[in-house]
Amino acid sequence: MAFVDLSRRDINVLEKIKDPESDPSLMVQVDPSLPKDPHVSDPEEYQKISQQERDIIMSIQKLEMQQAKQQSNPVADGGIVEEYRKCVSRLGQLVRDHPQYASARNNRAQALRRLYGDSMLVGDAPRNPQRLLQDIDDAERLEAAATVLGDLDHAIALLTPKVAYSRLSPQVARTLSNAHTQRAAIYLMTSKLLDPKSVSIGAGRPEAGWSKLEFEERASRDFAMGGRYGNEIAKALAVSTNPTAKLCGQMVREAMKKEYGPGLA
Repeated sequence: MAFVDLSRRDINVLEKIKDPESDPSLMVQVDPSLPKDPHVSDPEEYQKISQQERDIIMSIQKLEMQQAKQQSNPVADGGIVEEYRKCVSRLGQLVRDHPQYASARNNRAQALRRLYGDSMLVGDAPRNPQRLLQDIDDAERLEAAATVLGDLDHAIALLTPKVAYSRLSPQVARTLSNAHTQRAAIYLMTSKLLDPKSVSIGAGRPEAGWSKLEFEERASRDFAMGGRYGNEIAKALAVSTNPTAKLCGQMVREAMKKEYGPGLA
């Protein structure tokens, strides 16, 4: 196998192909000494809020373990669904009590995705065993979709640094990564279901007028941001969902094969 010695410039170019939003000068700096949430600076208050959140998450994890024991039954147990709804309601109360606490919004979005699936932006979407609710009316689906996208938008807006080179606490970086990746997953699923189906979401949402290509591009952008904040899987998915990046990657690979020969792997 041929050995190729790449310069820092070459590495940055390849990184740009892997992550279309990549900018080597804007690497995320994680600082554990910073407050765990910029909007909850009092450590005691943060501990109290985060403990309430952890209790709810533990309840959800128990439900997932219970559901895993029932994999032989393709229909979700009604009791599990009802308990999931209670957990979503508890997260909703936490959001209302602490509207600036982004992590609760991120987790409520994740719980709702489990109930309604990533196809929630598409009316009459195919049944998917990954979601707990299969038969839902449009009004309920539209409400869930608006809540999920609103939560993710709000969480990202709350925590995204306003100035380049800003340092972030590990908790903030993780929440930002999860929020971007969750939104990307919804956009990606929507793009796959479009043509012949169409988006069915409230007219007030910008996604209502997006094309299939726009959903793919937005998914790629969010995956890239999720990767920038620490999710390596999201970083890898960014290029697979970006048509331009895929084309550039193919062109560069072909050029490098010509330059370095077939030994390049």
